[in-house]
Amino acid sequence: MIKIIKHTRFKSKKLEQKVLESYATLQNRQGKGNDFLGWMDVDNIASKALISEIQILRQSISSASKYIVLTGIGGSYLGARAVIEALSPSFPTNQMQVIYAGHNLSEDYHADLLDFLNTVDYSIVVISKSGTTTETSVSFRLLQKHCEKKYGLRSAQKRIICITDKEKGALKRLADQKGYKSFIIPDDVGGRYSVLTPVGLVPIALAGFNIEALIQGAKEMAKSLETPKDANLSIQYALFRNIMLNKGHLIEVMTSFEPKLFYFIEWWKQLFGESEGKEQKGIFPAGAIYTTDLHSMGQYMQEGQRIVFETVLSVAETTKRCKIPYDSDNYDTLNYISDKRISAINREAKTGTILAHQDGGVPIIEIELETISERTLGALIYFFELACAISGYALGVNPFDQPGVEAYKQNMFALLNKEGYKSAHKKIQLRLKNNSQWTTF
Repeated sequence: MIKIIKHTRFKSKKLEQKVLESYATLQNRQGKGNDFLGWMDVDNIASKALISEIQILRQSISSASKYIVLTGIGGSYLGARAVIEALSPSFPTNQMQVIYAGHNLSEDYHADLLDFLNTVDYSIVVISKSGTTTETSVSFRLLQKHCEKKYGLRSAQKRIICITDKEKGALKRLADQKGYKSFIIPDDVGGRYSVLTPVGLVPIALAGFNIEALIQGAKEMAKSLETPKDANLSIQYALFRNIMLNKGHLIEVMTSFEPKLFYFIEWWKQLFGESEGKEQKGIFPAGAIYTTDLHSMGQYMQEGQRIVFETVLSVAETTKRCKIPYDSDNYDTLNYISDKRISAINREAKTGTILAHQDGGVPIIEIELETISERTLGALIYFFELACAISGYALGVNPFDQPGVEAYKQNMFALLNKEGYKSAHKKIQLRLKNNSQWTTF
């Protein structure tokens, strides 16, 4: 299903021992944040009863709606979007379409969204454990009011699905009061590790994809990663990353020659960035889609500062076929590749890029999927989650908290003079006044 191809040799007995110890700490559930390891038990977080409940919901929603508005931010939407975008056709079809809200504070975006929703039938999936995340709450308030006005209270009630805390929080109270269908975010699973819980499974299923196959792939991968040996792909990847960091490669660029994996890379960026970037530690995660970004970032990758290493996420087999036709005029001189599949050309572009970057001194590892499917994506999700936890422990940080994320929120609340922030509002206004030199160059 998944394999690792080593384009760069990496070996360090000291770091290998540390990574193996980190794996043991994770398996024994003895490390920092060990109360957030529920994602490791795929059978528990994605039970047969849950899958059946989601499938029943899908039947009722698909008969009433053409669009799902998935409302969430960060771990509350990126995992689902990663899978949906990877599996969806590149252009709209007659199947259920998923559009996104709650992940920004752009006024133009929200106005355009509401204008569009005036013209189509839709349902809403809102995901928030607390129900007070600003971006998601702003969007959901707009969407809830729009839905009630368009469909009436009784019909809107059937079109709004909440995924939230089991017992507490603003969204939980609202769901209970309004009678919205709701699903539970497990207490022992953090947002960025939640793709295989209702957080990801509900929207992925509503989009028309096979969540049973997704879960099966994750289970198969989890089984294969039960041993601390060379065959454990997550250990190998975690080791590679930590060796690269130890050698001064501070930035990991996840690249792919398949544009459908763009949002998978975005999910990966959040997973590793939020898990490792603390205590002045961690590798900075970046992403690129080739060959597109070779025409913008290729020069830097080839000859810029040697502080980057590259993880190539590749796909062995495409699901469709498209060949280059023969042209008797041959103005573009492409007849030398006529009758070849585009995937074959893309594969040679990948090989050529890897060789060039190797020559430029960029360490490279390749993670190859058999194909893009629910099963392989489920496996890839679990692989990265486990590797991230191991790598975080090897760095000496808690890979399951995110204390730094709160800093911008506190400043924003103070600037908006939120209730309880009166003193902070005065202080931040004074700071801005004293920092007026920001505009001077």
